[in-house]
Formats: sequence, structure tokens, C-alpha cells
Amino acid sequence: MTGAEMMQRFVTVIDDHDWEGLARLLHEDFRCHLVHTGEMFGKEEWVRFNADYPGFERMVLEDCVSEGERAVGRASVTGTSDGRPQRFAVASFVTLRDGLIVDLTEVWTDVGLEAPAGTRLA
Repeated sequence: MTGAEMMQRFVTVIDDHDWEGLARLLHEDFRCHLVHTGEMFGKEEWVRFNADYPGFERMVLEDCVSEGERAVGRASVTGTSDGRPQRFAVASFVTLRDGLIVDLTEVWTDVGLEAPAGTRLA
């Protein structure tokens, strides 16, 4: 499986809420780093983190670039919190080993934020 094929499969199993399928895509040496919070997860902890995440509904791959055993994908994620819709964007960087994801780095942000005052040219 190419990096691009793995990225599509990765997003599809998350969108399907297929947590057993997600675990099957991850190498035993898997590590995930969430840049925005500094958290690190192993395989079982990261699958559980996703399965237990409150309000998650959908994940859609918007773009993917890959070369060899590396790929980066940009996805949109939707969910709800306290009955209100939430939208996020995530960039996921994966490295494969033995046809499985061994390394994942993700950068998340809310969608619809306004630029801080005074940071843009008039």
C-alpha cells in the first residue's frame, strides 16, 4: 500500500468509527505526536483516544501528498459539543513501516477563527 492509499484508508476507518480497523493499520511500534497539545500516544492509547473522543461525527480527506512510505493529508473534521456543531482542520503526517503506520504527527485547529487584531495589513 502506498502512502497515499494508506492515508485514504486511515481517514476512511476513522470516518467509519471502525476502531478495530484503525488498530489494524498501526504498527506495533506506533507513536503519535499531537503538536498542538504536546501529547504522545502509543497504539492502544491512540485508538482509545479516538474511540472515546466526545461528539466526533465525520472526517473527510481534502488533500493528500505522498512519496514512498511518507504521506501528509489535510482533512476536515466535524462533531458536536453541548449540542453545537464544531468544525476542525487537521494535517496528518504519516510514516509507514512494514506497510503499517509507525509514526503519526498531527496538527489540529478550529475552523472559522478570526485573525488577531493588528496582524494583517490594511
